[in-house]
Amino acid sequence: MKNIAVIFAGGTGKRMNSVSRPKQFLELNGKPVIIYTLEVFENHPAIDGIVVVCIKDWISFLEKQIKKYDIRKVGAIVAGGDTGQESIFNGLEEAEKIYGDECNVLIHDGVRPLINEQTITDNIEMVNKEGNCITCVPSIETVLIKRDEENIEIPSRGDTIIARAPQTFRLKDIISAHRRAKEEGKMDFIDSCSMMSYYGDKIHFVMGPIENVKITTPMDFFLFRALLEVKENQQIFGL
Repeated sequence: MKNIAVIFAGGTGKRMNSVSRPKQFLELNGKPVIIYTLEVFENHPAIDGIVVVCIKDWISFLEKQIKKYDIRKVGAIVAGGDTGQESIFNGLEEAEKIYGDECNVLIHDGVRPLINEQTITDNIEMVNKEGNCITCVPSIETVLIKRDEENIEIPSRGDTIIARAPQTFRLKDIISAHRRAKEEGKMDFIDSCSMMSYYGDKIHFVMGPIENVKITTPMDFFLFRALLEVKENQQIFGL
């Protein structure tokens, strides 16, 4: 079964306060963040194709960057919608059009460049076994569940994990859920695993790297720069 990545790069980066360009196109060492992300999927031997969802006005720029960095698995770049949910649906429809619905789809944020090969492999193995897979990390802080203004529950930290990306599904399953949500006017799902859980799917997960952060704020960008420097030093010194 083919494995297709749908990379979401449609955000405008308001929390980043980047005036000149959206956060996914900010550069580190002259290379845009989105390219770092795409290279991980490009270099994974089990990834057969990539669809990128991009801000419409930045598609031409992205096309040039993909050519510059020799990213060959990108089968299409499509414009995003008004919301994250609409944008992901656009990417899923394009993936279905190109690759058919009998494949796995890994939905990933373009601003999560520190994803690694092993996590992608783990996602593919789990979706092949159970039908879906959510990448998670341990909860390292106390989580509060607010029921109302007066009732707060505090679950054990050992009972909580944090959902990240990629989130992986059978394409036919996740696109059917999106179409159902659209028909029912439910357009406020925070992510794909929330949607699938709402429609009754049992969610399966793998644990991913804690550094697999989403670059949303300036602090996240500085963290990415520091972690990338560590990785580069490890390669240089053979650590």
